[in-house]
Amino acid sequence: MEKRNAKLIINQSGGNASSGAKTFRVTIPNSWVDEMNINIDSRDIELKFDGENIVISKKQSIEEFINKRKGNRITKIELFNFNDLCTTIIADYTNKEIAFENQSDNYLYCAFGKNNNPTWSDYLSFLERRCISKDRDRLRDYLEVIGVDSFEPLEIIKKTSGRMAEDNQWIKVTEYEN
Repeated sequence: MEKRNAKLIINQSGGNASSGAKTFRVTIPNSWVDEMNINIDSRDIELKFDGENIVISKKQSIEEFINKRKGNRITKIELFNFNDLCTTIIADYTNKEIAFENQSDNYLYCAFGKNNNPTWSDYLSFLERRCISKDRDRLRDYLEVIGVDSFEPLEIIKKTSGRMAEDNQWIKVTEYEN
């Protein structure tokens, strides 16, 4: 692993930023950027912070995310509004990680709204919102009618396509044998 020392570039924020606001930048060596295959056409990155360290990674495409998880339990969720694909989610149930792409510019139709960094918990909440309430009266009867043994949101969505009476969204579920 190559290591270099650098200084943070600190600028005063302009425009309507609060007084004393600053922006912080760092310069990354060209050779590192080239090795990461980041260029003008593919420059999306992910930043991870653990309280002490910042890790910069190239953002993986959905295909790269799937290919790096051979042998894991992978589920593809496609959220539609009418017949328009709004969001594609790849869920790695082995590592409890997700990758997603919004195909719609209208955040109201996207699985995570304006949240660009959803967690596994956000994914599970999304699935639960596309199901009947787990507190609903006579839930057992409903689950029996659709052929599901217990309140498992993904299993319910497989049976109901995640359709809700109050909107026109629905979900297609694809299980991967990786």
